[in-house]
Amino acid sequence: MKRAVLIASVTALTLASGAPAKAPPFDTPARVAYLIDLTSGAVLLSKNADVRMPPASMAKMMTTNVAFELIKKGDLKTDKKCTVRPETWQKWHGPQAGSTMFLSPNEQVSVDELLKGIITLSGNDASVVLAECIAGTEEAFANVMNENAKRLGLTNSHFGNSNGWPDEGRTYVTARDLATLARAEIENHPDLYKKYYSLTEYTHGQTLGSGAAITQANRNPLLGRVPGADGLKTGHTEEAGYGFTGSAEQNGRRLIMVVAGLDSFNQRITESVRLMQWGFNAWQSKPLFKAGASIGSAKVQLGSSSEVPLVAPRDLAVTIPAGVLSKTGAMKIRYQGPVKAPIAKGQHIADLVVAMPDGEQVMPLVAGEAVGEAGFFGRAWIGLKQLFGTA
Repeated sequence: MKRAVLIASVTALTLASGAPAKAPPFDTPARVAYLIDLTSGAVLLSKNADVRMPPASMAKMMTTNVAFELIKKGDLKTDKKCTVRPETWQKWHGPQAGSTMFLSPNEQVSVDELLKGIITLSGNDASVVLAECIAGTEEAFANVMNENAKRLGLTNSHFGNSNGWPDEGRTYVTARDLATLARAEIENHPDLYKKYYSLTEYTHGQTLGSGAAITQANRNPLLGRVPGADGLKTGHTEEAGYGFTGSAEQNGRRLIMVVAGLDSFNQRITESVRLMQWGFNAWQSKPLFKAGASIGSAKVQLGSSSEVPLVAPRDLAVTIPAGVLSKTGAMKIRYQGPVKAPIAKGQHIADLVVAMPDGEQVMPLVAGEAVGEAGFFGRAWIGLKQLFGTA
């Protein structure tokens, strides 16, 4: 069952005038807009965040996430060579095939090169070649994408192909799900994220005739415009309009944003920069706990210990409108419990929930130590205590 334990008072908010703190306004022509502060879990802006929409090339974030998962497990090497099938090249070259890495038929290209071609160049050809290299066919790879989406908690998305190409509605996402996917890229694969997502340009392929190398710039509208910007992915089709899922980190605060349904390339730049700047400038973090701080404990079922300490996996803070004063509010630990042993040290087993004027802010808590399963006599003793109502 869900357990919620009130643990302390925490800072809630009022304006200097004494009136309740209100979210600073932000208006955008984007049909969809979403902004979340990962430090606190606070949703700073939500406009049509759960409306299904075509992702265009933002779907490629799931393609790279599948690859990242396989690399992390050791099941895929970045130096593995993938063959560009002539049939794949035929389908995904030329102006009718959208953005391209300029691969050649029968070319041997590494996973590392394909990831750069997908993330930096948004290559539709690169996405399909990687999908075929991993799963044999793009259809089989789409099944892996959907399995991964389910595991990550993307509750309102479905993938029919590896690059987000229009497919009569089989591929759809929501802004909230895209932000969840971006968070998984950043938090689960920090080294790979840093290596691939912040490249400003990439060179691959040669022009016809002169054979000059082809260098293309990263389309990320935040790079070079917002300090700390380091990802993620743009998207554009006539059906979807111009969209972008982006992230930046400043002074320990990381924001993830999604905009979609914009009318032009330049409007995407303007609105992406405006939203991210608003997120950093109109809001502030108020520290709660340092990384490693002990917050409380959770009950353990059939474990070598009856409780497990809960600690902050990173610096935790609440997000509040800039320029506010404070008064006392409340926070609690929430978890599905008792937590069944065994429990690994660092395992996410609970959340810190902070009550704020505009809703809850939820931050992860992890096990401060490992807890093994109780032995035979330990389980027997626990059973006796439960029988007599003392457990």
